[in-house]
Amino acid sequence: MPSIDPLLQPYHLKHLRLKNRVVSTSHEPAYAQDGMPKERYLRYHLEKARGGLALTMMGGAACVAPDSPAFVNNLELFRDEIVPYFRAIADAVHEHDTLVMCQVTHAGRRTSNYEVDWLPIVSASGDREPQHKAFPKTAEDWDIERIVAAYADAAERCKAGGLDGIELMGYGHLLDQFWSPATNHRGDAWGGDFERRLRFPTEVIRAVRERVGEDFVVGLRIAVDEARPGGMGGEEGMAVARRLTAEGIDFLSVVRGSLDSDHSTSRVIAPMGTPSAAHLDFAGEVKRALGVPVMHSGRIADLPTARHAIREGLLDMVGMTRAHMADPHLMRRLAEGQEDRIRPCVGAGYCIDRLYQGGDALCVHNAATGRETLLPHDIPVTGKPRTAVVVGAGPAGLEAARVLAERGHQVTVLEAGARPGGQIAIASAPGRRRDLIGIVDWRVEECRRLGVKIRCNTYADADDVRAENPDVVIIATGGIPNTEVVDGPANLVTDTWQILTREVKPARTVLVYEDNGDHPGLAAAEFLAEAGSEVEFVTPERMVGPLVGCTNAPAYLKAFAEHSVLTTLNSRVTHVERDADRRLKVTLTDGYAGTTRTRVVDQLVVEHGTTPVDDLYFELKPLSSNHGETDQAALLRLDAQQVVRNGDGTFQLFRIGDAVSSRNIHAAILDAYRLCLAL
Repeated sequence: MPSIDPLLQPYHLKHLRLKNRVVSTSHEPAYAQDGMPKERYLRYHLEKARGGLALTMMGGAACVAPDSPAFVNNLELFRDEIVPYFRAIADAVHEHDTLVMCQVTHAGRRTSNYEVDWLPIVSASGDREPQHKAFPKTAEDWDIERIVAAYADAAERCKAGGLDGIELMGYGHLLDQFWSPATNHRGDAWGGDFERRLRFPTEVIRAVRERVGEDFVVGLRIAVDEARPGGMGGEEGMAVARRLTAEGIDFLSVVRGSLDSDHSTSRVIAPMGTPSAAHLDFAGEVKRALGVPVMHSGRIADLPTARHAIREGLLDMVGMTRAHMADPHLMRRLAEGQEDRIRPCVGAGYCIDRLYQGGDALCVHNAATGRETLLPHDIPVTGKPRTAVVVGAGPAGLEAARVLAERGHQVTVLEAGARPGGQIAIASAPGRRRDLIGIVDWRVEECRRLGVKIRCNTYADADDVRAENPDVVIIATGGIPNTEVVDGPANLVTDTWQILTREVKPARTVLVYEDNGDHPGLAAAEFLAEAGSEVEFVTPERMVGPLVGCTNAPAYLKAFAEHSVLTTLNSRVTHVERDADRRLKVTLTDGYAGTTRTRVVDQLVVEHGTTPVDDLYFELKPLSSNHGETDQAALLRLDAQQVVRNGDGTFQLFRIGDAVSSRNIHAAILDAYRLCLAL
């Protein structure tokens, strides 16, 4: 029988038929090789097609010309070599009745002068681009002429590659750098009044349409309201959208906001702690006003919100891009009545933040996403089921238990705490990051479905483990805060866990020493400041939170500013002692000059990662058949672990996650996933 779920209803976009209403919108995961969408790129999009997606859109900011150089390993649309790679992707996803499109753009000033060919970048005017810190050349007539032609050439390559359409990028890039009054200060034929600011994008659309014909879908991603001083407001944005759709645009991907800074980016590509689907109603206003097909993607992470968007007529197509990085089989699970099994996007922003730090996009808790050439999303069942014990129910331990159970093994988890979660339970304690607990909750439910026994309040020793008669033992006991980096009595130091879990009450004046670079120290400082403490944040780094990316950092920095947190860079806390008034005398040493200063505070909070809790591992090591050794070559090949160092050993022993060394959530889950896939 036909489904009554609005998300599963087909939709006709011009001559194309989308089998459902859910789209993975254009984005760049930085999986290209030599500027081309090769095997890794193909497998990433193919997995979503296998998972039931209607339309997968690739090539976020795929570049039409060499003077729009790759700034996040973008595709190079200006090369003819890209056509057969497009053809391979199109053929692969079409086999699963999934459509595919590519975003086409010239980034203008939103890139770097110091990448690839080092050509001068261009824009409508010469204003510096704050996020990439680039000074563009003001485009001349001959620049504009060749770039218009480059757009048409790129669109033709996409059509020749068998794609179903393209999306032009008018959101922080060259097209809207011309039409926005915030970035176009020209007084010639290409700037000034409304008509002249629209001349360049109009010529691009006409050139593209002439080249690809009427039977090829051409869309536009557009910030209808730039929501910034001097920028284009909603009324003028509506006029731009109306004018450009009349020139041959078939659909709009609606955005509200701008990309000029980390702060503005974090409001558009919003992380956890922000409202769900904050701009959905605005996208609905655009759809009602213009009467053109509209898609929108902006922290729509769950199916009820997506379903509301379609049912209420706010959107024609709903973008669930990050949600598909968390679970590329999202739509298949929905169609099969397994909505409760969908791995949730928790909004950690790990994917996008990695891009802006020069890495590739990875999901914080799906190790297979982006690694489809190496790791499967569907876990194969073993022909030789065994008995496994996992010690620790943090992210690494729960992932190990889940994968082992999916493989068909009998699994018992021994957890010292009152409930599963490990360090995620601590990280999610402050309200803004509470959604992290979804990483734990999903795994606990999957383990329950698979018959895994989770025994909490069990501080396991060697006898407890051996009593289970295991064939495999996984030590995932995590770590404890490392505060030994500061010289002085240990009882004078408070760790970030004690603050975040409210074990220790915030004092009046607090010095937070952050020597990790990631979320915990910033989260503790934010919590203290909001609790009313007078906070100084000290770090040996030359910036605050170097491992915290551009969508997450703004919230911390905003809190620091609102609560007058003093930031001291390039300094280490080297000593602490009691003074005559029973307060804490803290010594700071400058990392460059070696000079020292002192602070007198009521509380010293230290964040320096964790020290492995590995006592049980070393207790079990001589009793194991492999003496705890992991064959790393076999691990990377996903082959079985066959090391034998003790013929009398009755079980294999491995340790993962922070029980090995202090790392992040993704590393812990990857440890567990690839080890247990082959056990």
